[in-house]
Amino acid sequence: MKLRRLLPDSLIAFLAVLVTAIYAAAGQGGFPLDDSWIHQTYARNLAETGVWSFVPGVPSAASTSPLYTVLLATGYLLGVPFLIWTHALGAAALASAGIIGRRLASAAFPAYKGIGLACGLAIVLSWHLVWAAASGMETAVFSALTMATIALAWASGSREVADETRRLIGLGIAFGAVGGLMTLARPEGALLLGISGLCIAASWRADRFARLVVFAGVALVSCALVLAPYLSFNLAQTGGLLPDTAAAKQAYAQPIRALGLWWGFQQMTLPLVAGGQLLLIPGYVVLVSFVARGLAGNRQMVRLLPALLWGPALVLLYAWWLPLNFQHGRYVIPALPAFIWCGAAGMVMLVVQARRQLLPRLFSRVLALSAALVFVLMLFTLGLSAYALDVRVIEDEMVAPAQWIAANVPPEDLLAVHDIGAVGYFAPRPIVDIAGLVTPEIVPLIGDADAMWAFIEAQGAQYLMALPDQLPGEATRDSRLCLIYQSEGNAAAVAGGEKMSVYRISWDADCPP
Repeated sequence: MKLRRLLPDSLIAFLAVLVTAIYAAAGQGGFPLDDSWIHQTYARNLAETGVWSFVPGVPSAASTSPLYTVLLATGYLLGVPFLIWTHALGAAALASAGIIGRRLASAAFPAYKGIGLACGLAIVLSWHLVWAAASGMETAVFSALTMATIALAWASGSREVADETRRLIGLGIAFGAVGGLMTLARPEGALLLGISGLCIAASWRADRFARLVVFAGVALVSCALVLAPYLSFNLAQTGGLLPDTAAAKQAYAQPIRALGLWWGFQQMTLPLVAGGQLLLIPGYVVLVSFVARGLAGNRQMVRLLPALLWGPALVLLYAWWLPLNFQHGRYVIPALPAFIWCGAAGMVMLVVQARRQLLPRLFSRVLALSAALVFVLMLFTLGLSAYALDVRVIEDEMVAPAQWIAANVPPEDLLAVHDIGAVGYFAPRPIVDIAGLVTPEIVPLIGDADAMWAFIEAQGAQYLMALPDQLPGEATRDSRLCLIYQSEGNAAAVAGGEKMSVYRISWDADCPP
């Protein structure tokens, strides 16, 4: 019997590893984001120097995922090749999200045979999530922790927990610790932690208030112990709880935020519907209806609300706070595991409930089969080709220029740069980060080209690396910029982008226009 329960988990894990490996192979071992190299740089420096730094030996708080940095640094300490370690972490995180989803669905809906396997497979076969697992970013780890938090909220809200002190304390510790780790993976994890905590409280009867206080107290202490070291570091470095990246990205997003919440919501939602999850919307609606009907007579149904609310809540948060739909909506990709879980569970319910009437049975089965086929087709067509192209762009426009800088620009000559990841990894040196991630002094100057040029000059920068639209004032013909290198690849043109350039800065403006 135990072996029978492990077989579905083994299948989900095998598929997660397989599809992540296929994507990694399609990218020939590279990463589809420059930010992936930022993580590698922080992790390598932490392993080699013991200092939380981007520039070796210079402490900085520009990592939005300290948990992921520590996980990557562990690979460096163990001597595992970083590409193998990074992709293995992504595959393990994807598998974990799928397995947690399977077990949660089986526990929450025991009357529906096969519902757990359907939910788990849908998660690990979503191309957005496979892209994230192979990306070298924290997204897959964060996604797995969101599913773990949702599962713990389900378990913690049960009637049995309120009556068993040992289990209550154990789940309180686990809920707080996992919630803390989730927040260390991405700061917006605090939102799901709050939603889940409120739902746990709402699921308990009023006469269990004292025990709820015990649970909440244990969870808060556990969470605080996990978060305390990093929050203390941020306070010391930035004077706030969030890393420097938060202020820098807010500054760049300010003009976009001015377009309004509805515009931002559309921008954050559109990239996520490019997949089989679009066909799971009817299933999501079925599950919403199932929970709404159940709430009337059973407050325990509140335990399903974190799964239903997390996806919309995350999308709305970014629509309001940071409406940047970069790289297939990567900031809101962590909304997908819970949404897919809800949609797949609701789809199974729809198929089962419609089995006795011909037309509803036909419609529900065609819809479910169509969703499954689209998941697989998108995984091996659009998703795979998008990942391969994304990696080629980064290799051409970030990695190759960084390697050229390492070979041709003296490390003692100060470099101003916008995309810092590959430079930090392949050509480590002091830099002026004109995006403001590790040079926070630049953040108030973003949008003021003259002030940025004055700052760069005051720092003594002698070289500059940037794309045309990243130059202060987008001044590609500025007489101070002497072009000395331009990337040679064609992937950026295929993707509709522009080439990376490296300039020698002539503050006397003696370069030809």
